Amino acid sequence: MTLDATDRRIVEATQAGLPLVPAPFAAVAEGLGLTEPEVIDRITAMKARGVIRRIGGAPNHYKLGMTANGMSVWDVEDALVDQLGEKIGALPFVTHSYRRPRALPVWPYNLFAMVHGSTRDEVDAKRAEIAAILGDACRGSDILFSTKILKKTGLRLRRKEG
Repeated sequence: MTLDATDRRIVEATQAGLPLVPAPFAAVAEGLGLTEPEVIDRITAMKARGVIRRIGGAPNHYKLGMTANGMSVWDVEDALVDQLGEKIGALPFVTHSYRRPRALPVWPYNLFAMVHGSTRDEVDAKRAEIAAILGDACRGSDILFSTKILKKTGLRLRRKEG
């Protein structure tokens, strides 16, 4: 995957995060000597090509008081996992959910949903809400509680030599 010089400059200018201002793309554009529409169009094109997967916030849940964070994992009937995954992903307390392949016989889970809370009891109560939605389509589950933040960065480019 190749980037032209302007796309590379845009990625380098945004890889540590967008500026926290009312018009972040305008601020990026100004710093690069481009127009806001040009930056937005190029980011949209990079997203369409798969260079950029998504643009989103990456809050530090610990600093927000949510210290009991758990990845709930579910063994859901394959025929229903996409439909049920959409319902789970739409819950206000689920920050992200996705389907993953099973790794049988060790790992039977195919639906993942990240749940945040202030206490483990709060997270367990939210997990129970998910279980109720999944109903009989769910054959098993578990929850993996976080012990630390492992990654809070997106795309990073290496500097070109020379």
